[in-house]
Amino acid sequence: MEQIDHDELSPVVTHLMRGILYKEEKPHLWESLEKLEGAVRDYLKVIGLDLEIYESDGFAFLKSRETGEGESSLPRLMARRQLTYSVSLILALLRRKLTEHDAFSGETRLILSLDEVRDMVSAFFPSGSNEVKALKRLDTHLARIQELGFIRFIGKNREKIEVRRILKAFIDAQWLSDFDARLEEYLEYGKEPDDE
Repeated sequence: MEQIDHDELSPVVTHLMRGILYKEEKPHLWESLEKLEGAVRDYLKVIGLDLEIYESDGFAFLKSRETGEGESSLPRLMARRQLTYSVSLILALLRRKLTEHDAFSGETRLILSLDEVRDMVSAFFPSGSNEVKALKRLDTHLARIQELGFIRFIGKNREKIEVRRILKAFIDAQWLSDFDARLEEYLEYGKEPDDE
């Protein structure tokens, strides 16, 4: 039986417990994860977590393990987060944009200007709001999406965002298809006066 190097295992598990591990940002930890994947999975299983690795997109994260029939459930370590309508809508639109980008571009990274994001979401928000208030609210929503790890701001003045590929793991093609079918009702919501 191969001896596990805990000095190498601990940083990988600790990083994953704190959030998403990106290959491009932490190549040394990614290399350790590849080498110790079995040990990482075994360790996490004991505390009720599963390791999700998206090798082709270069990221890994943890999720709560689904308990099977007859298994006792453990307390949840990974908190579920309730998202607002606005944040959910922006995430879905970004995911759709990522799908289009993958289909028509050879680039792996999707980078959008804040103006492009504003244009993309403007039809879905109530039209009666004043522009300054709407822009401030969008900035708040984007900050929340960054906290969740789905985008990162680029540039000194944060004038662009990179849509992180992990969004594909949380919003799959079936969900996106269902979302497209509901776009009409979201557009109707966007025509109502803003009372937020």
